[in-house]
Amino acid sequence: MTSKSEKTRIATVWLDGCSGCHMSFLDIDERLLEIAHLIDLVYSPLVDHKEFPGNVDVAFVEGAVTNEDDYNKIKLVRNNTKLLVALGDCAVTANVPSMRNLFSLDELYGRAYLENVNTQAQVPDENIPPLRKSTQPVHEVVAVDLHVPGCPPNPDHIFFVVSELLAGRIPDLGKVVRFG
Repeated sequence: MTSKSEKTRIATVWLDGCSGCHMSFLDIDERLLEIAHLIDLVYSPLVDHKEFPGNVDVAFVEGAVTNEDDYNKIKLVRNNTKLLVALGDCAVTANVPSMRNLFSLDELYGRAYLENVNTQAQVPDENIPPLRKSTQPVHEVVAVDLHVPGCPPNPDHIFFVVSELLAGRIPDLGKVVRFG
């Protein structure tokens, strides 16, 4: 992805999902040590970076776009990333988070904040990001360069993708992954 003397700047991003894709990323286990000297992890929920940086080589994005924070974050990520990877079924298809698309926003807020509480039933108007009209997979909001399906993706498949990208190749996932 970068010159031989520079490390590849990698980010991982978590939108609306369960963090299973990040757990699969960590399940690469000791193979992470094989690639650690080649990468610079510049942003991730697994580390303490607060602001998404500029000039990211590869961003792995987990989760669907459900609220305004997700929408703004994925726009920022796309604008600052050379190659964006939709990681997992929530990012690829909106999967489980999109189940809420069957209901209106009023029904969702009512069920979550009015019907399912015992005290102080009220829909909050601060400290939660507003929901978008519907949940969307990442590619419906920004351009995606590579889709890695799975719920969660197999760690071997993630390692294959990372290894291929670090070698300067776009991975042919047809060799290792079958969607559906």
